[in-house]
Amino acid sequence: MSTTEGKADAAAVEEMARSATAWCAMHGLVVGDRADPRSGTVPGVGLVHAPISLLPSRLPESFWSQACELAPLFNELVDRVSLDGDFLQDSLSKTRQVDDFTSRLLDIHRKMMDANKEENIRLGLHRSDYMLDSETNSLLQIELNTISVSFPGLCSIVTELHRTLINQYGNLLCLDAKRVPGNDASRQFAKALAKAWDEFNVDSAVVMMIVQPEERNMYDQYWLVKYLRESHGITTIRKTLSEVEAEGQVLLDGTLVVNGRKVAVVYFRAGYTPNDYPSEAEWSARLLMEQSSAVKCPSISYHLVGTKKIQQELAKPNVLERFLENKEEIAKLRQCFAGLWSLDDKEVVKSAIENPDLFVLKPQREGGGNNIYGLDVREALIRLKKEGGDALSAYILMQRIFPKASLASLVRGGFCHEALTVSELGIYGAYLRNKDKVIINDKCGYLMRTKVCSSDEGGVAAGFAVLDSLYLTDK
Repeated sequence: MSTTEGKADAAAVEEMARSATAWCAMHGLVVGDRADPRSGTVPGVGLVHAPISLLPSRLPESFWSQACELAPLFNELVDRVSLDGDFLQDSLSKTRQVDDFTSRLLDIHRKMMDANKEENIRLGLHRSDYMLDSETNSLLQIELNTISVSFPGLCSIVTELHRTLINQYGNLLCLDAKRVPGNDASRQFAKALAKAWDEFNVDSAVVMMIVQPEERNMYDQYWLVKYLRESHGITTIRKTLSEVEAEGQVLLDGTLVVNGRKVAVVYFRAGYTPNDYPSEAEWSARLLMEQSSAVKCPSISYHLVGTKKIQQELAKPNVLERFLENKEEIAKLRQCFAGLWSLDDKEVVKSAIENPDLFVLKPQREGGGNNIYGLDVREALIRLKKEGGDALSAYILMQRIFPKASLASLVRGGFCHEALTVSELGIYGAYLRNKDKVIINDKCGYLMRTKVCSSDEGGVAAGFAVLDSLYLTDK
């Protein structure tokens, strides 16, 4: 993956950047400004353009096609794995000994298993993230996200921005806007949520979006609210976990009612990090929702399938065969797996201590800023070995992927600067099933993130990367 820029001079780039930031403000490609303390709680206050790449990044079309083809396969895999409660509990049994957050999630999952709780309507909105490894020239999966996948709203607009800039400055850039693939992730997510609402079949019910008390990425979320209302006539309410605990109840028939409103679909845009559960109230809310008949996106089992440990377990020999029958599809999934190892593997741990730059040490966390790289891998592994016991079980080791770096112009806070960058492609997927009937299983847009080479992490909301789009090439 590499930038498409090259010929525009500094003055032209500056002019393009000003046009881009003005366009962002006019089209809702915005986030809350960290400099304004109210920007995460009061809509319309303290807006700033989202961090963006000025032009799209190149990717050979063959890898784009491969990533798109994988989306429905991963959707189905998540659903199949989620049905095997014993596999989830057993695979995460050591992790729970040293990770309280995972342990609490497993407790809720176990309660649902013991109660034989059935989720007839199952909705997953996923994102599988990839990098193009320069050493093997292969597309390798970074991770599979099953809860609170971000930026379906804003990434759709970045595509429009890049097409607009290419058309406006075509004489300078020698690019073809048709090479930027369409991206309707926000509309597709809204459509999947609406279909789940339809299946629930209670006209007065709402979609409830679970949000953090302070959310500077709220406008990404409001795009889904807009499409649910305008295209599907569905009302969305936004609630924090603590508000659900205070205002929610489950009726005898299983109906979830929050502040007097029946809830058809619970859509999590929070709840993926321990920081979202500062007290028992939040855990009580999570259990309450799980016990209800509302459609959960994701259910507790879908959430657990997205943990790093399960990703590593699925990469083991013969494990995919436990859940899928089609050998050709299994081969396609396995082809994109990077090296993944449990820290029970003493030889791999030894190798990682000797060559820490070839590995990434990953804890059971989502949201960016958690992974360990470089010499810190060596120090962490030595410390964990000294601690002994199950301390190593809180982490997995992953092969470090080395994408090709390229120059790009990045725009953040109104300033444009050129840097050596690498990019990460995320493919969104939607899966909806009611009992045995699969209603949706498809790809639905993409997220491109670009970061400077000196940054190991890749989260946009966490401040490490910028939003980008794709420019497809023949090679």
